[in-house]
Amino acid sequence: MKILITNDDGIYSPGIAALATVASRFGKVTVIAPDVEQSSMGHAVTHSRPLSLKKSPIAFDGQGIEAWKVNGTPADCVALGTHIYAHTDVVLSGINMGPNLGNSMWHSGTLAAAKQAVLLGIRGIALSTPVDKSEPDFEALAPFVERTLALLFENTALGLYNVNFPPQPLGIQWTRQSVRLYDGKIVPGVDPMGRKHYWFTVTPLEPAEEGTDRWAVENSYVSITPLRLDLTDEQRLKEVMRMQPV
Repeated sequence: MKILITNDDGIYSPGIAALATVASRFGKVTVIAPDVEQSSMGHAVTHSRPLSLKKSPIAFDGQGIEAWKVNGTPADCVALGTHIYAHTDVVLSGINMGPNLGNSMWHSGTLAAAKQAVLLGIRGIALSTPVDKSEPDFEALAPFVERTLALLFENTALGLYNVNFPPQPLGIQWTRQSVRLYDGKIVPGVDPMGRKHYWFTVTPLEPAEEGTDRWAVENSYVSITPLRLDLTDEQRLKEVMRMQPV
């Protein structure tokens, strides 16, 4: 199996090194990741300037893993990587330093890389874990990363998956996306120079529903959410076609 790994935290993130180490047990791994952090970049692609690819072995010394850094977005890395390595079987994105649950899927650069793979006809899997005051214990997560990859690699059909690991997993659950409303409150402040600035808060207005990705992680389960590229609201489409025929 030929595995391409990327992320949105940048080539030097400990999360991508941890993922590459586990993934190498399943096949040949190549890393192509942004040269700087691209968090919350979403599915941005670079079209107004050329991209460059530079060798970056530092974080993967001694592992026999070829690694490259790109002056672009996570989606750029996948587009470029699958062009150079034309027979890639699966794209892994992560392990992201921070969760990608519920509404954050809309702006996640980590998930965008996996989506880009699926747009190109390749399986895509995004992997993330929460970050507290200290760095995640990737060594402790490794057995669950391996179990999750083994589970998802069993099915070779095209697919898009979003995976989130709690700090201390108890097991693995299949989940759906958590969709919650937020307060959207703007909190003004002043910096040390006396200049105004603003913080946008994202406090949820209701708890996570059981069976969702957020509920699973909050209850110490690895969350695996199958996703699709088609955003069509099928039920709403049927309703408007019935009520407002054109």
